[in-house]
Order: sequence, then C-alpha cells, then structure tokens
Amino acid sequence: MLWVAIIGLVMTAIAVTLAGRRVLFLYRLATSGQPAPERVRYARENVGAEIKAQLVEVFGQKKLLKWTPSGTAHFFVMWAFFILATVYLEAYGALIQGAVTGTPDFHIPLIGTWPILGFLQDFIAVAALIGLIVFAAIRVAKSPKKLGRGSRFSGSHLGGAWLVLFMIFNVIWTMFLFRGAAVNTGNFPYKSGAFASDLVAKILPTSEALESVGLLLHIGVMLVFLVIVVNSKHLHIFTAPMNVLFSRRPDGLGGAQEMRSNGKVLDFEEADPDVDVFGRGKIEDTTWKGFLDFYTCTECGRCQSQCPAWNTDKPLSPKMLILDQRDHAFKVAPYLLMSEEQRAHQGQDVLALLEKPLVGEDGVIHPDVLWSCTNCGACVEQCPVDIEHIDHILDMRRYQVMIESSFPSEAGVMLKNLENKGNPWGMPEMKRAEWIEELDFEVPIIDEKMPEDVEYLFWVGCAGALEDRAKKTTKAVAELLHIAGVKFGVLGPMEACTGDPARRLGMEFLFNMLAQQNIETLNEAGVKKIVATCPHCFNTLANEYPQLGGDYEVVHHTQLLSHLVEEGRLTPITPIEEKITYHDPCFLGRHNKVYAQPRDIMAKVPGVQTQEMHRCKDRGFCCGAGGARMWMEERIGKRINTERVEEALTTDPDTVSTACPFCLVMLGDAINEKKNSGQAKESVEVVDVAQLLIKSVKGI
Repeated sequence: MLWVAIIGLVMTAIAVTLAGRRVLFLYRLATSGQPAPERVRYARENVGAEIKAQLVEVFGQKKLLKWTPSGTAHFFVMWAFFILATVYLEAYGALIQGAVTGTPDFHIPLIGTWPILGFLQDFIAVAALIGLIVFAAIRVAKSPKKLGRGSRFSGSHLGGAWLVLFMIFNVIWTMFLFRGAAVNTGNFPYKSGAFASDLVAKILPTSEALESVGLLLHIGVMLVFLVIVVNSKHLHIFTAPMNVLFSRRPDGLGGAQEMRSNGKVLDFEEADPDVDVFGRGKIEDTTWKGFLDFYTCTECGRCQSQCPAWNTDKPLSPKMLILDQRDHAFKVAPYLLMSEEQRAHQGQDVLALLEKPLVGEDGVIHPDVLWSCTNCGACVEQCPVDIEHIDHILDMRRYQVMIESSFPSEAGVMLKNLENKGNPWGMPEMKRAEWIEELDFEVPIIDEKMPEDVEYLFWVGCAGALEDRAKKTTKAVAELLHIAGVKFGVLGPMEACTGDPARRLGMEFLFNMLAQQNIETLNEAGVKKIVATCPHCFNTLANEYPQLGGDYEVVHHTQLLSHLVEEGRLTPITPIEEKITYHDPCFLGRHNKVYAQPRDIMAKVPGVQTQEMHRCKDRGFCCGAGGARMWMEERIGKRINTERVEEALTTDPDTVSTACPFCLVMLGDAINEKKNSGQAKESVEVVDVAQLLIKSVKGI
C-alpha cells in the first residue's frame, strides 16, 4: 500500500500548490483595490447578526429555497460538500494507515463506526446525485438556446457549469466505488447504515487492488475539482460565506453607502480630485468587497430574471454587470499587480487595456446599462450570495456625474432645480404649504421649535407638497392623523428635498448639501419623531441621514396608520365594495421590509377584496421611478410602468393601491394610457392606501 500513499500524497501536493497559487493571486488582486474598513467593523460589531446570517443564508440556504426545485437541489448538493468531507477524512486516513500498517481499515475516532454517520454519508451522496439530475434538467429546460433573453442563464459561462456538474458526479461515483470495494475487503468502518455502499458492494468483486484504485480515483477527482473550482465561478463554494459575512445587513436593503476614498468617508470641503477617489472610474477603484462580489457570482441569473430593466428589453443585466467587471479585472490583473517599473516596459496594447474606461461607449460597461437601473433592489434581494449590485452601480454613477459630467441631459435640469429651489421641479418654496389651505383644520408650520404637544413632524416631501396626485395622499394622511388625535406639524417652506434623487443619480455632493441643510433645520427645531408618506424620503431620513448625524425615529405613514387602526383610534366603517390589487413600492418593501402594514390597513376596510399580483412583496416589480429615473426619459425597450400596469390589470381590479407618490404618478400615467387605448376600464384608478382609509373612515 506504500505506492498508493505515495501517489496520493504527490497528487495532493501538486493540486494544493496549484490551488494555493490561484488563491494568492485572487487575494493580491482584491487587496489591490480600495480598502473597506467599514465592512470589517460592521461584522465585528454585529457578531450575533453575522452568526444568524451564516446559519440562515449559508447553511439554511434561505434565499435559494425561495426557488423551490433548484433551491432544494442546491441545498442537498451544498450539504454534500460539508458531510462528504468526512468521507475524504476517511479516505486520507485509509491512505496513510494503509502505508503504515498495510491495512487501510481507518475510521474517524469516536464517531467513525456509528451507523448514523454511514447512513448520512450515503444519503447525502444519493440526494446530491438527484440534485445533479435536477440541475441538468433545469439547465436544459431553461437553456438560452430555447428561451433566448428570457433565460436567466443568458450570458452565463455554461460550459464551466456543465463541467462542475460532471466533476460532482465523478466525486459521487468514485466514492461509492471506493466504499463498495472496502465493504468487500472488510476495511469498511460501518457494519450497517451505509445502505448505498452496501448495495454497490454486491455488484463489485472482492479486490484490494480495486479498493486502492477506487481510493486514488476518489482523491484524484477531488483534487482536480479543487483546481477547477478556484479557477471558475464555483469559487463561490469558498467565497460565499465571506461575502455574506461582509455584506451590509440592515433590515432590508436600507440606504446607499457613504462615498469613500481610501477607506475614509469623503470630506467634500477638503477633497482633492487628483488624490481622492470619486466613485469608480477604473477597475482598481473597486473595493476589496467589490472584488469579493466578482469572485462570488455564481452566474445563476436570479438577479437578471427579476430585474425590471432586463425584463423590459433594456441592456442592464445585474449579472452581466458583475461578470463584465470580473472578466475585465482578470484581464488587467497581471498588469495591476506589476510595479511601476515593470509597467513601463509594457507595450501600447497593455497600456490601452489599463486605461480602458470602466463606463463609456467603448468601456467595460455601456452608459445605457448604468442609467437603466431603478435602484429597486430586486437583484440584491434575490442574490443567494449577497452580491450588492446597487453599490457597484452607484459608485460608477458617482464618477460619471461628478468627474466626467456625463449623465442623461434631463437629469441635469433636475439637479439644477434641486440646487436652486430645493425640489426637483423647480417650484417656489412657498408652494410647499398651499395644500394646507384646502383642509378645514389648522396644521402648525414649524418655523422655530417643535411645540411640546406636537408628537410628529409630518415630512410632506416634494411630491406630496407639489404634485397634484400626491397632494391627495398628503391631505388624506393629515386628516387621518387629525381624526386620530395625533398632534403633528410640518416644516412648510423650510422643508427641502431629502436629496434622494441627487444621491441615486450619483451627485453625492448635492445630496450632502441638501441633507446637511435639512438636518440643521430638524435639529434646531428639536425634531425627534418623523412620519413620511414618500418611501424615498422615509428611506433617506431613516437610513442615510444618520450617516451625517441626523438621528430620528422615522415611520412611514402606512406603519403609523396601521398602528392607529389597531389601537381603535381610526375606525373604517363605510364599506368599499371594490376589488383592489396592491403595488409594493420598492423603497418601502425591499429596502425597508414594510409589506404587512399597507395590507393590514386594507384588510380592515369593510368590503375590500384584495387580489395579489403575480409579482408582489419581495418579488414585487418596480414602477420605474427609482434611482432618479423619475426625471429621465425611458427611451429603450418597453416602459417599466406599462409592464407593471399590464400585470395589475390581469387581476381585473377596480382600484390599484400603493403607498408611494412616485408609484402613484407612474402607475397612474400607465393606467391612463391603457384607458385611452381601450385596454382598461374607465373606472380603474390608482390611489394611496391612505385615500382608501379616509374614504372608509369618513364615509365619503
């Protein structure tokens, strides 16, 4: 048996050396990027949350199991990697013990003869084999050749995926060959439990040579597989737990990341464009966490299949956004890791590759890809390995806007209006309080300190104060709070845009200016609690203002109204005999996990029949307004709001309800188009949940 051990150990040394060199290369490439100390700090300060995330997302496969057939198959294949590690421990033990004693009858100390372990090893191997069949069937059924753009595997490296399935199959059959032969020679540690190995033994001859061949094949396949994995997309086997560990994990997608340079939050007053990094203009501006995203992408296409831009024939595929950057990073990696002296001796073709812009007509990412994103978060929500696509997009947008001044022209008008008038439409600030004149009760306008008896500041928002359809929601919320006896005030002309459109476009400087102005106003007024009707304002105030020192207790109006109904302070009485379908705003749902409260309100209104759309809650489809798209023309493919309204109309609703002024406008426009073309009944309307509630409470 000595020769068997020598061959096995030599194979192991070669494979580990090859894999180690690749891992070192990947580490050097990732750490050549920008530092991200906040990732490490968050993981260190939230140990409990990180342990839970590992248990739920990595070991529990929570996200993957949302896609039941493929998720279940992956669950068993993934656990096979963990459990069958004990088989490899037995294999190496047999290899060494066979060389030392001549008898390869090794067993793991203490537990190595327990029938339950033998059963578990065989069971998970058989389950993984079935999983491979499921994977193969799914890949054939959803092949890009059959479905084209509709396949979530469109753009993926399919050859590598089939190779890995083949290698896993090789791991399983060589395992049973080795174990079946060991049963016949009497070297198998389990007397019962290993049902599949016992069955295989019955069809194999008794042969020590066959056992040795099976042992070497089993180890050899694993070693070849190891080298393949670290050089392929299946590197996620090792990097996925790390990516989950270092991802941002608020309750929902939350706010955008702060803009950082060299690991520190960028101070615009002291920033130097020649020294500081403004977003991402070249691949080396990516943080090590961004490189970890590249390494971890499984090319499964779940993000792509859920993306509203991709589903309406736009060029943005969240998957390809990551893969294109990854492929470019690997192309330039040898030169990135060179010294300046070594680079100086490279040819013009190498220099051209290094200087290739990350975004541009001839860049790695086409501008149309970048500006198609609505920041809806469907990609991040569905990614099973916690890749943060929006962070990549925002970083590239920041560079394009602040350094290149390259962005859709109509967005420039919006930025100018924000800077000069404090709202995206450029309307006079005094118009912010005009809606109050239409109420039959007084609303305090806070111009100095919040009065002692005022509990909430009602953050009306630009749309809620200035857009006619959104003003109906504003007045409904104000009336409901008045009826419930909730004391509230508004800032009126003192309120300015939260800066969300500027930040989501990439103009971080303007966001900072608006945010600091608002925070100063709120702090001087002594504001502690805020209620907002706009999910974008809600998300910015709750999740992004704390980055600049603005810490407040912020609730969305549906959360507060649901609470008031539950307490009996608001009582829906008048029946509304309507069939209603609810549209989840992305920045309320996926970004902040507020799904239940709007539905709870509708459930309390007598007569309402609710009908969910096919895509709802965490799989809800965007209206098309997020990511500053509200102020940009949609010239490519089908309009996103049209796609969403067509889905809503399949439920044959009397009313489409939502909880966002942007959604109200986008869905309303699409509904009107459908009415004009005769594809929707004239009575269909789009309303906020608060409008339904006030209608029932007041009987109007």
